[in-house]
Order: sequence, then C-alpha cells, then structure tokens
Amino acid sequence: MKKRTIYLNNAATTWPKPGCVVDALLRATRELAGTPGRAVTRDLECERAIFRAREAAARFIGASDSSRVIFTPNATAALNLAITGLLKKGDHVVTTSMDHNSVARPLRRAEEEKGVEVQRFDLSPAGTMKAEGVVKMITSHTRLVVLTEASNVTGSIQPVGDIAGAVRAMGGDRPLILVDAAQSAGVLPMNVEKDGVDLLAVPGHKSLYGPQGTGFLYIAPGVSLTPLLEGGTGGHSGQERQPESLPDRFESGTPNTPGIVALGEALKFLAERGLEEIRAEEIRLMDILTDGISGIRGVELFGPRDPRERVGVLSFNVEGMDPAEVGTFLETTRGIILRVGLHCSPHSHRTIGTFPEGTVRISPGIFNTDEEIIELIQGVKDLQRARGIL
Repeated sequence: MKKRTIYLNNAATTWPKPGCVVDALLRATRELAGTPGRAVTRDLECERAIFRAREAAARFIGASDSSRVIFTPNATAALNLAITGLLKKGDHVVTTSMDHNSVARPLRRAEEEKGVEVQRFDLSPAGTMKAEGVVKMITSHTRLVVLTEASNVTGSIQPVGDIAGAVRAMGGDRPLILVDAAQSAGVLPMNVEKDGVDLLAVPGHKSLYGPQGTGFLYIAPGVSLTPLLEGGTGGHSGQERQPESLPDRFESGTPNTPGIVALGEALKFLAERGLEEIRAEEIRLMDILTDGISGIRGVELFGPRDPRERVGVLSFNVEGMDPAEVGTFLETTRGIILRVGLHCSPHSHRTIGTFPEGTVRISPGIFNTDEEIIELIQGVKDLQRARGIL
C-alpha cells in the first residue's frame, strides 16, 4: 500500500496544483504548437493566450499596463534582471538582513564587479522594519531599496506600502523600490501603482499555484533596465539592436507558452477564490500550528507568534537535534514532507541565530487540512517522547 504523504513544503513550491491549472498546462501542450510573434494562425493563438495571461497578471498586482509584466522562468530570474539590469558603478543599495540568496548573490556580484555599496537594515529575529529606519539609511547615491515582503524562513511580513510611501515622499531623485514577493504573492493583496512599487518579482510556482518554470517581473513606467538576454523577439527582426518596446525588450527566445497559459489559469483560480478567504484560512491553520508546536517541551520557534504578522511559514528547532534529523524522523514515521537547513537564506539564519545548521520549516498551503497540521504536531510530540523529553 502506498504510504500517505502530508506535504508541508509549500514555501518551496506549492503542491498539489489546482485541477484547472494542470488541465490548462496539458491542453496548451497538446494544442498550442506555435511560437508567439510569428504571423501564422497557430502562432497568433499562442500570442493571444500569452497576452491573456499577461493581462491576468497585471490585474492581479494592480498594474494598468500589462506590457510592463515581463514573464520569467521564476522569481530568481526576475530579481536578477531587476538588480543586475539596474545597478551601475557608484550606486548604493539598502536591503535587509533577511535576504534570500536570489537577492544577496546578485548584490554581492554588483559589489565585487561594479563597486556598488550594499547596506543592510538589521532586523530583530521576530521584528519588522520601520519606514523611518529605511529612510535614514538612504543617501544621495542610493539607487535601490530592496524589500523582502515576507521572509521564507520566519514568515515575518514587512510593511512594503508604508516604506514605499515614505521613500516616494522624498521626491526628486528618490531610489527605486524593488519588492521580492516570493512568499507574499498569492497571499497578501498587491497594488503596485497604489503602493508606489517600481519593481516587483513574483514566482508562479509558489502561492500563485502555477507550474514551475514561471514567474514575472513588473517594471514601472520610467524605470530603465539593461536586458540580461538578447535575441529573437518575434517582432523588430530587421534591427540588430534589442528593441526598446515592452515586453519584447526583456523576453528574448521562445517562451514557456504552456507554463504561462497555466499560470494565467492559476491567477483566475485565485481571483475566484479570493485572497481574503485564502489569507483567513492560512491564519487559521497557522494559529493551530503555532499553538500546538509552542507547547512542546524542548522546541524553539522563530519569528512572530501572531499568525497575522506572518505568512504561512513557521521555523522551529528541537533542542539537541540537527534539523535534518527532525525532518527525517517526521518523514519516515508519518510521511510528512517539509524543509530543513538554510532555505537558501543564510542572512536570515544569521539574523535569528540559527546559522549554520538552519531550522525545520513548515509551510502549509490552501489544500492542507486541520488533521494534517495536528498530525505534524503529534509527530513532534512522538519525537520528544522517543527521546524521553515528554
């Protein structure tokens, strides 16, 4: 008999995907055989399908011009385009001590190769940054402020709207705002135009419930980036230089048409379900999880205790055990799939004091049940009983 699986690693990639997303992916793979931007019937069908997905993405984030939504393979590619495509020699960047490596590594490269100065706002293990603290770090050379809206380690939520508003109020040659929405897109409401966000990086395969290999970058009017890739765009084929028009400037090569179409279907699924309902259910599950885990002797939790101050991510450690041992025990005894280690975010673990071992991370999704959360809690209790702690 097949062993039961309880999947609690949705911060890495959500699973399962909604049936409508899987159906859209298969249908596009079977039926959309063309290449967008070419003037034959099947190509035009692909182009229209991608346009509909682009429009859905723009609506989802509150952007009035869908051409400013650039499809990418993931949020990592979007962040690299934003950071590497923007920064130049002599620029100054303000970021946080909770960066994912998708932000930290391109920034380190910019430091080493372009002489960019990077300054980090130090967060407390459970705390969030305040707008006034960020503004104080901005200099006349600050080109970019990078905000991780929700930590992939502690789940803590940052007040992006407040910070962006404070930066925007500076006027003049204010720095641009780049938001890493890897853990917040699909859970927290977004309106890039209302909030004043200049660059927004979004993965398709996490809380948007799209397929892997999808994501996008929003680029606000007036923001100029240098493309990382150049080549065929379907249009402007007679010129040797990369076109200036969007989205062609940043979408060279054959796109992932089936994935993008399925992402569009995922956005439709979320819109119909409603982010308020999704967020309320996430808070409810996290409340059960936090209460259950925090009451177990020898277990330490990290991040905000109030589930309203975090997304669906909870990190914990068991005293005297490596996170990998805990993860192995839960998987082998109860079929629970979660994530252990540094979660590609060593800065975060240095901030909360768990470097280099990392933590055990639990991240429920919209298809998880109360019973599965209780099973996880019971599994941690079993572990402590086996060790003679309870």
